[in-house]
Amino acid sequence: MTTSAELIEMSERRSAHNYHPLPVVIHEAHGAWVTDVEGKRYLDCLSGYSSLNFGHGHPKIIEAARNQLDNLTLTSRAFYHDQFAQFCAGLGDLTGKDLVLPMNTGAEAVETAIKVARKWGYEVKGVEPDQANIIVMEGNFHGRTTTIVSFSTDPEAHDNFGPYTPGFRLVPYGSTEAIRRAVDPNTVAVLVEPIQGEAGVLVPPDGYLSEIRELCSAQGILMIADEVQSGLGRTGQTFACDYEGVVPDIYVLGKALGGGVVPVSAIAANRDVLGIIQPGQHGSTFGGNPLACAVGIAVIELLNTGEFQARAAKLGEVLHARLRELIGKGVVEVRGRGLWAGVDIDPELATGREVSKALMARSVLAKDTHGSTIRLAPPIVVSEEDLVWAVNQLADALYELDTA
Repeated sequence: MTTSAELIEMSERRSAHNYHPLPVVIHEAHGAWVTDVEGKRYLDCLSGYSSLNFGHGHPKIIEAARNQLDNLTLTSRAFYHDQFAQFCAGLGDLTGKDLVLPMNTGAEAVETAIKVARKWGYEVKGVEPDQANIIVMEGNFHGRTTTIVSFSTDPEAHDNFGPYTPGFRLVPYGSTEAIRRAVDPNTVAVLVEPIQGEAGVLVPPDGYLSEIRELCSAQGILMIADEVQSGLGRTGQTFACDYEGVVPDIYVLGKALGGGVVPVSAIAANRDVLGIIQPGQHGSTFGGNPLACAVGIAVIELLNTGEFQARAAKLGEVLHARLRELIGKGVVEVRGRGLWAGVDIDPELATGREVSKALMARSVLAKDTHGSTIRLAPPIVVSEEDLVWAVNQLADALYELDTA
């Protein structure tokens, strides 16, 4: 058997170093638990950055994928296929929108929303050619394409990838007044994460999303909500926007939409917005493919029960209550909503990566971000006992680091 050390060495030698993984090599997974090549089990508290909201190998999702594999996997959008209509109708009903445009990855969905907003601005709002601007937030993470990193404030994502795409106005996250000051006659959209995930699971002030919605409606601007990480049950609601009763003009969705099986993303909007896209103006060979749609249909059916949203809300209360007990014991601050938490570690005690490695030694997988922050986002199928056990491992790891 090839060992973890050998596989890690080969990976480091033969792959580009665009990630810095923890030194674990996963071989199989079920529910909230994964097993490495040596047979050691770990509780997955990252969930593929919320791609695995329903856990590893959810039976309904796997069954849908397996059945579709026996029938049809790809046609391209040159033809209709028998899974497409149900997927679009189901996702449209889930979001309350008329139309759906399927893609593959979250970054593709964000790029699609940007293109739609600009085209809408020129053809509906009447903005002069090539003058459209979109207001975006400091600390954002919407993907890693050239256009998206053009308005990133993260040096690792942004620097040395220019020349950059113009047409974006950066404002501080959480300030509606800053958005208001940035609006001009050429503004076509506000692009916002209801919770900023990569920035450390930052939850904006109460009323922030409602105020953006009111401002956009008053100014004739599209509100685009990037719910790639925050959507589809993670926060205890179907969408994080639901906490303020806000419905954006465009939903951007991905990650959990593929059920942890295949990449699936989409934007959803009403006909007066998304109807401006005509044949040949945007597309994807694999976007909306039969396998992706079959998996997406299963995901939508799971969400329609409301079971996962309720479970994330209930377990989220347990998670955050237990994490708050660690403030002053190696933890400086805890943020988040539902089964999603950003935990700021005292930088004098350890870095986020050091804590993540200490957790890995205790059979818990989590990931650091921005130096001293770790993110916890276990699959929604995690048991309450396992969830409490994971936080106890964090408490013990912090104690050991403090007394070492």
